[in-house]
Amino acid sequence: MSTILLDQDLQGIKDKVMNGERLSIEDGLKLYDTTDLLTVAQLANHVNEQKNGKNVYFIQNMYINPTNVCEASCTFCGFKRKPGEEGAYTMDEQELLKYVEDRWNDNIREFHIVGGHNTEVPFDYYLDTIRVLKKHYPQCTVKAYTGAEIEFFARLSGLSMKEVLEELVKAGLDTLPGGGAEILTERYRAKMSPEKASTDEWLEAHELAHGLGLKTHATMLYGSIEKKEERLIHMDRLRKLQDKTNGFMVFIPLAMQPKSVNAGLKRRTSAYDDLRTIAISRLMLDNFDHIKAYWINIGPQLTQMALSFGSSDIHGTLIEERISHSAGALTSQGLTREELIHLIKGADKQPVERDTFYNVIQRY
Repeated sequence: MSTILLDQDLQGIKDKVMNGERLSIEDGLKLYDTTDLLTVAQLANHVNEQKNGKNVYFIQNMYINPTNVCEASCTFCGFKRKPGEEGAYTMDEQELLKYVEDRWNDNIREFHIVGGHNTEVPFDYYLDTIRVLKKHYPQCTVKAYTGAEIEFFARLSGLSMKEVLEELVKAGLDTLPGGGAEILTERYRAKMSPEKASTDEWLEAHELAHGLGLKTHATMLYGSIEKKEERLIHMDRLRKLQDKTNGFMVFIPLAMQPKSVNAGLKRRTSAYDDLRTIAISRLMLDNFDHIKAYWINIGPQLTQMALSFGSSDIHGTLIEERISHSAGALTSQGLTREELIHLIKGADKQPVERDTFYNVIQRY
């Protein structure tokens, strides 16, 4: 790869990338500080194409939030409600099935399930949610419950996290989503999500899942009080666990959304920060196959740009996403397969429809 470096301080990093050497947190800080964003992009694109060629993956999936009642008080969340609060809900079996039936099409391959930490229902409620969906839609993968929810279920049920996961797998769980990670440092969690799983507990939940044979996802919620170094520590902790288990399929940087759609633009991440963070993720997480550009948070057009900044996945159709939108996301709540294909082709990439585990369904 021939690149004219505008910032000569990047030469050492370029040499490491071209030789397949792991970048350090100090290297990551240089990538965040440099004004030579296009070189960062070219390096990330090079690494991505070495792993994935021109392929960009997407899935036809449905987003389900069975309950928004939550014990936690994360400062960034606009989705949660307390028991009895206006707008609080907990779907029963009939409501769950009606929700899916009203939005169903025969191309959907995955249910993506995340909800509140609801102490008003027993652990069996969460097991039954999976059982009901598996009974009526056995062809669909169930991607359910974050690492933070696994820790919550352990407290709710009196079981260990391993026992919780074993019960969920028996009910039909196929994979864990990546949420609940936020930023994996205790300084951040003490301020932003004090009632949720600690850094070690979130990582343990995924390590236990990997030990049971599950492949899982990992996220990072950036753009609030964290320092750039904390983002890189977060990536490094994921990288170390991946070295140990090889259980993560994809990393998803999530741009923080303001609490209100009327909030000033200064509260949103910048396009530069979004693209830079995706590129740095690709360069730091050398043992992850995929970096996802999450169109719900950064919008379809910036997602298209991200395909030249190291991203190989743009998530899916979703049908109706609620959590980011309740926090102020300005995007639509779903895109069609045709819209996703058009977006990928417009970036001169190869659209590949996949299942949850990156098996190819169809190339377009």
